[in-house]
Amino acid sequence: MFSKVLVANRGEIAVRVMRACEELGIRTVAVYSDADKHSGHVRYADEAYNIGPARAADSYLDHEAVIDAARKAGADAIHPGYGFLAENATFAAKVGESNVKWVGPSADAMERLGEKTKARALMQEADVPVVPGTTEPVESAEEVKEIADEYGYPVAIKAEGGGGGRGLKVVHNEEEVEDQLETAQREGEAYFDNASVYVEKYLESPRHIEVQILADEHGNVRHLGERDCSLQRRHQKVIEEAPSPALTEDLRERIGEAARRGVKAADYFNAGTVEFLVEDGEFFFMEVNTRIQVEHTVSEQITGIDIVKWQLRVAAGEELDFAQDDVEFDGHSMEFRINAENAANDFAPAPGGKLETYDPPGGIGVRMDDALRQGDDLVTDYDSMIAKLIVTASDREECITRSERALAEFEIEGFHTIIPFHRLMLTDETFCAGEHTTKYLDEELDKSRIEQAVEEWGPAASSSEEDDEDVTERDFTVEVNGKRFQVSLEERGAPAISVSGNAKSGGSGGQRPPQAQQNDDGGDDDVVVEGDGQTVEAEMQGTILSVNVSEGDEVSSGDVVCVLEAMKMENDVVAEVGGTVSQVLVGEGDAVDMGDVLVVIE
Repeated sequence: MFSKVLVANRGEIAVRVMRACEELGIRTVAVYSDADKHSGHVRYADEAYNIGPARAADSYLDHEAVIDAARKAGADAIHPGYGFLAENATFAAKVGESNVKWVGPSADAMERLGEKTKARALMQEADVPVVPGTTEPVESAEEVKEIADEYGYPVAIKAEGGGGGRGLKVVHNEEEVEDQLETAQREGEAYFDNASVYVEKYLESPRHIEVQILADEHGNVRHLGERDCSLQRRHQKVIEEAPSPALTEDLRERIGEAARRGVKAADYFNAGTVEFLVEDGEFFFMEVNTRIQVEHTVSEQITGIDIVKWQLRVAAGEELDFAQDDVEFDGHSMEFRINAENAANDFAPAPGGKLETYDPPGGIGVRMDDALRQGDDLVTDYDSMIAKLIVTASDREECITRSERALAEFEIEGFHTIIPFHRLMLTDETFCAGEHTTKYLDEELDKSRIEQAVEEWGPAASSSEEDDEDVTERDFTVEVNGKRFQVSLEERGAPAISVSGNAKSGGSGGQRPPQAQQNDDGGDDDVVVEGDGQTVEAEMQGTILSVNVSEGDEVSSGDVVCVLEAMKMENDVVAEVGGTVSQVLVGEGDAVDMGDVLVVIE
């Protein structure tokens, strides 16, 4: 077994891996960017190394910086977690060449299965059903149109290295092809260092079912049952559960065996997830995630198998010590992603803020995977997920009831989270009946119900939109004749706390001080907003992906002036008034803070 493992990741998954290492007697090494120097995974590790600036490309995605940190620390293995470099075969090969063990599949297997077109071809050879589409990357809009003509719209353009909904764009007609192709390629390059994309038929109302796999280097392949990940918004999962309420026993067995068959044909070892779409009693292979999944927790809960420990054991050359028939499934488990997002505002990422209150739930059947602690600052440079709540019970009905209790106990103050949305779903008839599909949230659920849930269970409003005077609500505990009361009082005239959604234009020029931008020498150069035009400001921290206007351009109200990426979501920054662009104060790749002036319109 290893003596010291570097975890090439951050946040809750880094801490999850470190806890498994600690139980195996392995020392841990954290890496961190400038933005993460006070983060939880840094506190937890035995030692930690700074690997660069906040921008992921300059830190967590920097191959040499990560490997150099492993050398400095004397680590004999690197565990990538999920996201960042976890499915990067080039990086995995570099780790091996550096005489540090890669905790994951071989680079060759990652290429065969991690790149979606190769995986589709391999699965077809292994007699696993696949969604109709290409087995080679596409490079032009014309190729996409030809494929759409063959299969019919809608089609899905997918990044080869994609996952979590990143690099996946649905095209409904010919007019959308060029923009969606460009966006999918850009996201693939930005998040997975791979701009290649492929195209497949887009199923209208499928279930998203995935099978957890463990395999060793001695030819043993086991599956740990399936998970249902159908509850998604914009192709990103929000609640996952195991087992799926939608499968018959026959379909469950066929999917599990198909996953084992495909993985074995790929000569794959370590942990992995084979993802399927299920519609009308048929299943189709979608992709293999060649890493640990966010939702691996629910499989652990119903099998009692620690998947991360087995990743480490397999990487150290050990053989799986259980047969497929030894895997027993007990109870039902659900995972709730606690994202820093405002569900009432189309799940827009919350702006940065301090975690004023963090009081997670407890009790029987409740597991928390997190890295945050009360008083921490919310780091908004990467992912919106800040914690995971996993609830397990004897059956699905009890799991839902226990989850309601746990979510009601969960207190987070300082910014919006999607806890109110989760509480709503546990009272939703379609979800509780297990009848939801991947389209349910985006196309069927009444959005006003989400707004009502946030109003009822979300953070107390910091200001009243109906009054000109700012109102802040404060809670006090008092005792009268020995009886305890909770009292809410309004404080008028207090500074308002802005909770923002999609970025859009701010107030008129001259009312807001210009932002300071750092020059190459590390000093601050003042950006001067000239004249009294309308300023378009960033309503969240993030990175400018593209600038759509130039000085002198004419724009109308609602026109997109630039695209801002925040927490893995692209946000169109739009003008609220028409006019002439007099200043463009940002460029592609610039990091911006909430309130920074981006564009001025006369």
